[in-house]
Amino acid sequence: MGKRGSKPKGKIECVWSPDFAYAIGLIVTDGCLSSDGRHISFVSKDKEQINNFMQCLNLKVKIGTTAGYKNKKVFRVQFGDVIFYRFLQSIGLSQAKSKILGKIDVPRKFFFDFLRGIFDGDGYSYSYWDPRWKSSFMFYAGFVSASVKHVKWLRKVIQTRLGLKGHITIPRKGASCYQLKYAKKESLVLFKKIYKRNSAICLSRKRLKIEKTLAIVGKKLFV
Repeated sequence: MGKRGSKPKGKIECVWSPDFAYAIGLIVTDGCLSSDGRHISFVSKDKEQINNFMQCLNLKVKIGTTAGYKNKKVFRVQFGDVIFYRFLQSIGLSQAKSKILGKIDVPRKFFFDFLRGIFDGDGYSYSYWDPRWKSSFMFYAGFVSASVKHVKWLRKVIQTRLGLKGHITIPRKGASCYQLKYAKKESLVLFKKIYKRNSAICLSRKRLKIEKTLAIVGKKLFV
């Protein structure tokens, strides 16, 4: 009998925590599982996002660059970890996931940390003064995905947990992404849940934008 090969050792400790759940959210939006069954890559135009990702997973690898949308430079990390790769598959991720993504098996306790990662990856917020009404300031929060199954799942979980309805926007002709959007009152509830701790790791530019928006209507993320 030949010698048995050694068991693969993982770089990533697959234990759920707020930071780990946040990193999974980032992988769902901007991560990629390679076809070799081993390597995971993550890209972002924000260096802070890359650093947050590595910090949450206690990952120590070299940060590189690659061509992103419209050939603009984006930051990229890649690492091999068979155990973590299989873990990601076990919770609902796969290769070429963008259009077939559905439910992600995240523990209830860490769902909103995971959702903060989704928001920092493919989420957005915007605000404006509505000229139709005097002193009417509107603001919204939303999530974008090429998979309708995924946005429907997100909506269902958020509605179950917070009672928020939101609505899903169907892509216009020539577009490829669905949007799950929450208006003023609902978005405020969602923001406070996503940023439930002042110390929660996040993409600072998105949080700062939200804080400035809420200040206009006399609201704060944290009391």
